[in-house]
Amino acid sequence: MGPLHRARTAVLVEGDSDRAALVALAGRRGLDLASRGTTILSMGGATGIGRFTQRLGPPGLGLRLAGLYDVGEEGHFRSALEKAGLGADPAARGFHACVADLEDELIRAHGVAGVERVVAAQGDLRSLRTFRNQPAQRDRAPERQLHRFLGTTAGRKVHYARALVETLPATDIPEPLDRTLDHA
Repeated sequence: MGPLHRARTAVLVEGDSDRAALVALAGRRGLDLASRGTTILSMGGATGIGRFTQRLGPPGLGLRLAGLYDVGEEGHFRSALEKAGLGADPAARGFHACVADLEDELIRAHGVAGVERVVAAQGDLRSLRTFRNQPAQRDRAPERQLHRFLGTTAGRKVHYARALVETLPATDIPEPLDRTLDHA
């Protein structure tokens, strides 16, 4: 993730947790993204995709683009890619959608018990138990509790994106992450 002026490929992601997950996956694979001329950029939300494709894609710096996004944001991505002259099929251009979002992908890949083991290893099991005991959480499915827990404290989503990717068996890496990194 070297300087942008040395990049040949920019992987565009919605947020910092998406970036952390892909960086962790690249580390697991032994990929030196900087030497490959690849940078992973957090756009600060899906609505920034138009600015980034215009600035970095064919209309701008001419970098090869790829990305990771939440399926609910697909309309933004299709439109931005088309306006940048890249066609309207995100997957054909190396942009892959998480079924709901990154956290959902990682929770499904680990399973509830697996995420709980990672939370325990990170020293947050007591916090998770306290969180689950809150009235608003008691009747929610365990997956929904975990999803919400991951987003309750500043920095937690980024921390757990990294930790959950690092602890997944190689055979269980969520397809959108795997395919996005294949384009990096």
